[in-house]
Amino acid sequence: MNKVNIEPTWNAVLADEFNKKYFSELRNKVRLEYKTKTIYPHPTKIFNAFSLTPFDQVKVVIIGQDPYHGENQAHGLCFSVRNDIKVPPSLNNIFKELKSDLNIDPPNSGNLSLWAKQGVLMLNSVLTVRKGIANSHKNLGWEIFTENVIRIISSKLNNIVFLLWGRQAQEKIKIIDTSKHLVLKSAHPSPLSAYNGFWGCKHFSKCNTYLKKNNKKEIDWSLR
Repeated sequence: MNKVNIEPTWNAVLADEFNKKYFSELRNKVRLEYKTKTIYPHPTKIFNAFSLTPFDQVKVVIIGQDPYHGENQAHGLCFSVRNDIKVPPSLNNIFKELKSDLNIDPPNSGNLSLWAKQGVLMLNSVLTVRKGIANSHKNLGWEIFTENVIRIISSKLNNIVFLLWGRQAQEKIKIIDTSKHLVLKSAHPSPLSAYNGFWGCKHFSKCNTYLKKNNKKEIDWSLR
């Protein structure tokens, strides 16, 4: 992470962010972590969500917490895993809701890159993690960065759908202009909470209804 290697449209809107003191400190901390510990995702995938979803193509934002901390799982997209990796429980529940909502059968892979390429920004609040230790990079500085990303999206774009699953994600509503964007909230898809409002939320169909109403191409959620 010697320099910020990020997709050009994002570099244009985040240039000031990269020059701030907190980001310089964050970069130094993350660089040291990669040198001394096993950190996920691979450093080339830290900004993968931005690479696959250019700023001017964002239509939907899904906010996660931090990357999966198991080997070969994380690749820079929230909830997503690399090909040939077992689908984690929360993602399995997302696929179950997709089946209930839009009658879409679960895909063979938990790789959500096809969503990202259609304009779904798969943004974790924290972009790195130590192997085997969830939330190990919490308060390192990533939250400042990703909240400012959300602010920029809210300010500069129009008619974006924000999917806020779980309490931590829902805290972001305070930095989203709800007068010009659609915010959909539910429980987190984790097995510990999905029964408490994620099941039956129908966020995928509601998202597409809103996009169509605002003359935007709907998301093909099928991953096929």
